[in-house]
Amino acid sequence: MLLLFPVPYAALASLFFTSATLIPQALTSQQPATGSLTTPQLVSHLTTAIASLKSLRATVDARERINTKYITALSSIKLTTKPLRIYLKNQKGIEVLYVTGQNGGDAWVYPGAFPYVTLSLDPMGALMRRDQHHTTLQVGFGTIAELLEGSEKLQDKAFNRSFKYTGDSTFQRRPCYVLRSDYPQFRYITYKVGKDESLATIAARFGCGEYRIMERNSLTTSSQLTEGQTLQVPNAYGKRTFVLVDPKSSLPLAIAVYDDRGLYERYEFSNVIANQVIPAEEFTKDYKGYKL
Repeated sequence: MLLLFPVPYAALASLFFTSATLIPQALTSQQPATGSLTTPQLVSHLTTAIASLKSLRATVDARERINTKYITALSSIKLTTKPLRIYLKNQKGIEVLYVTGQNGGDAWVYPGAFPYVTLSLDPMGALMRRDQHHTTLQVGFGTIAELLEGSEKLQDKAFNRSFKYTGDSTFQRRPCYVLRSDYPQFRYITYKVGKDESLATIAARFGCGEYRIMERNSLTTSSQLTEGQTLQVPNAYGKRTFVLVDPKSSLPLAIAVYDDRGLYERYEFSNVIANQVIPAEEFTKDYKGYKL
């Protein structure tokens, strides 16, 4: 067994996610697009800015729907992309440190509660992914870029092409561009598992994320799929999606995704500092102030 002590599941599950209300306000105050910026230009600026990230510091205020409830948290994050190094801490005192090539591929996790012992956990394992839409390794903006561009394995990019620049607004007292996707054909379809397919490959094929497949089919991250098995799979990531973009940095300020049941997930980013060198010692267990 990997763990010697019980881990507070609820605390780990709320690692990334407090109630956020600013996105609806921004949409209410939206002004129509003036025509000086096109959708392809805005998408290109956004995806290029994300791809060019070398480092990032930010505060993430987020909300995810888990079954019929919402899990919320406020987290401070910092990361570098090459190599991938991630540190985050939420308002409950939970800390996570992941450094590529260290700790046997595991993350160091301080639970912020009894037994107050730092654990080594697989970031792709069941415990760290329990009741979460995304993995620790997906912290940042990469998932947003995939929503707009689609992965190489995506079979149909109709959802990605549905994003439109619909106007300007303000968010966190800052101007922003509004990218909106309306995809009324969002639905769950019956899918028969092919040879050697996994949750990850099916999610990539439909661009829907793994969590919804697991939730709808009562699966876990460790579930082994069999050829011919029938699953209910979303045909896209969302029914309605909003991305608010900072005109200066071209990075996301917020994203909200809705599906057939309402709000699916919402993330708001503040105190964003991009491409400023982060000292290597800030990605060590012994850095001043860490409890890892």
